[in-house]
Amino acid sequence: MTATIIGIDAHKRSHTAVVLDAHNEIRDQLRLAADRRQLARLLTWADRWPNRIWAIENVGGLGRLLGQQLVGAGETVVDVPASMTTRTRRLSGHSGRKTDGFDARAVAIIGASHTRLRQVCRDDAAAELRVLLDSRWNLVSRRQQVICRLHARLTELSEGGANKALSVKRASAALRRIRTDNPADAARRQAVKDLLAEWRWLNPRIRTTEARIRQALAVHGSTLTEIFGIGDTSAATIVAIVDDIGRFPTRGHFASFNGTAPLDASSGDQHRHRLNRGGNRQLNKVIHTAAITQIRHGGPGRDYYERKLAEGKKHLEAIRALKRQLSDVIYRRMVADARRETVRDGHQGTSPKAA
Repeated sequence: MTATIIGIDAHKRSHTAVVLDAHNEIRDQLRLAADRRQLARLLTWADRWPNRIWAIENVGGLGRLLGQQLVGAGETVVDVPASMTTRTRRLSGHSGRKTDGFDARAVAIIGASHTRLRQVCRDDAAAELRVLLDSRWNLVSRRQQVICRLHARLTELSEGGANKALSVKRASAALRRIRTDNPADAARRQAVKDLLAEWRWLNPRIRTTEARIRQALAVHGSTLTEIFGIGDTSAATIVAIVDDIGRFPTRGHFASFNGTAPLDASSGDQHRHRLNRGGNRQLNKVIHTAAITQIRHGGPGRDYYERKLAEGKKHLEAIRALKRQLSDVIYRRMVADARRETVRDGHQGTSPKAA
């Protein structure tokens, strides 16, 4: 028996769910407020379709909570990317009629016609890593802003300016040497003191967040940190972005996703490839950092880079080739980690994502 696809267009304050008929027209529709009763109301409305699959747009954003609630209730949920919804609505002739009902209709059409949509699972270590990485990024960005402002104030108060390589200790020493003889400079000195206090407040919170990232990474069972040039934060970033490595059938698919697969730019008798500026740029940056680290510190990565230079490749071309190799190494490592987790879960009898 074919499952009934229920398409949902999720928003901050309301959700719209639809079921389509055989002609892909709206057969039934429900609009409900996004509140504590949303799950109960949805399940009551959907009782007439016991064999059902929920297709939700943007499960990583506004649809996250609803998707998690449905999965927690034992429902099957798939994630529909917003880009696919836009394209489907345009192709179906409703590009100028953007309503919640038509958006939900497009989501349902995609859910019924695409078999490789990602099935939503309960939040796990990868989801926790995404939250922790976001917290760390906010804290580190705030600290950098504090350091820049503090440096500017110290420069205004110090002969010859302030040392660019600031630390809490150096900034404190510079503050003690400052003497003021007018209200404006006194205000600047107080600003430095306040910024220094904020810097001291941020440092332990960043360390605590990084410790929690290491713990979450250990729970996930990732061995990516064994690759030279990939530390805890880089490994956590890869895991958080990729999540399920099984959604990439081959290492080539993974390389295309992270932007390390070169694009063919051959013409006539000239055979060459050019830089791929597509793919996930955050993931590409992590791989680039690992490649530069390996080149600087020697080892197999450095040997591979020098071998490419000897073959006649330019500096940037050799780096891109190394990044492609690193992408394959990361892919194989994540596949092995996933297999090991599957074996472990089989012994335990329950998968973490199904728990």
